[in-house]
Amino acid sequence: QHYFIQSNLSHMAHIEEIRNKIHLDLHTVRNTEDTRYPDTYSGYDDSWNLAKFQKNFKLEIVSMSHRQVEFDMIGIDTPFANAFRRILIAEVPTMAVEEVFIYNNTSVMQDEVLAHRLGLLPINVDPRLFEMKKKDEEVTERNTLKFRVKVRCKRNKKAPADTTNPDELYLNSKVYTRDIVWEPFNKQLDWLPGGVRFTEDDILVNVLRPGQELDMVLHAVKGVGSDHAKFSPVATATYRLMPEIELLEPVRGALAERLQACFSPGVVQVEEGQAVVRNPRLDSGSREVLRHPDLADKVKLLKVRDHFIFSIESTGALEPLELLREAVKVLKHKCQVYRKELDVLTG
Repeated sequence: QHYFIQSNLSHMAHIEEIRNKIHLDLHTVRNTEDTRYPDTYSGYDDSWNLAKFQKNFKLEIVSMSHRQVEFDMIGIDTPFANAFRRILIAEVPTMAVEEVFIYNNTSVMQDEVLAHRLGLLPINVDPRLFEMKKKDEEVTERNTLKFRVKVRCKRNKKAPADTTNPDELYLNSKVYTRDIVWEPFNKQLDWLPGGVRFTEDDILVNVLRPGQELDMVLHAVKGVGSDHAKFSPVATATYRLMPEIELLEPVRGALAERLQACFSPGVVQVEEGQAVVRNPRLDSGSREVLRHPDLADKVKLLKVRDHFIFSIESTGALEPLELLREAVKVLKHKCQVYRKELDVLTG
């Protein structure tokens, strides 16, 4: 009877690991497919219901600045986590330069290359204040931002005679984003009192030499990353599963130090001569430890299936948490559209 109980407990633990963990081997990854569906496992209720989801779902912010946030999203399936990532990249709108009217460009940079470069400059303005500009629609204060660039490079007559530094020899030899001036349309200044600028003032746009000139007008419109990458509001939007490292037996002495060296700094510590897992979150998933025969059988490498570590870096138009809120709104709208379509199909 004791053997039966032990065997049953071991079997249940094995099932729990299959259900909730992904197993990393030296050359393979096991249990990658989610099997938590109704009637898959005897004794488990895997039917979805809102109350259970609300109880298990958590969002915990780990670190945050005005440009970047790292948070844990716990108790959610991979398709939903990936949906947030894809929406952040491709479906949350921003403003970007769409049309460039070049009146004069005598620099070495071709017109089309310069226009493409200008389109990729992130603009620090809330896109929610604007409307999408439709094809062939007239330019209005609610669908377009206008900028002007007019720079001419000259020789610096006061430059030291012995200098070879272009920054001393020439005036306006480098064109930065601070040289691109916002020109308000109609009453834009009334509802954009703080003005409009690019997210950074010192992004290099072009390099000029004496006699060369740039004279352009830029029109920025609202768009989404699925149309063009310049509209993507994030520099990066990534997630990874929370690592879990289990020591199967005590590891001491020189072996403990070798085990520690197999992981990223801070993951494993040697305390009083024995290896201890301190912060598995920092693990890069390299599986270096499994390459050593004398260490491979002493450790188990896992990933928690429903614990996602998200990292969002904003380009500057909106703060990263605002971007997440906007992504939730987009996903909610998609669900509403899908439900309406289902209602039509089912009569």
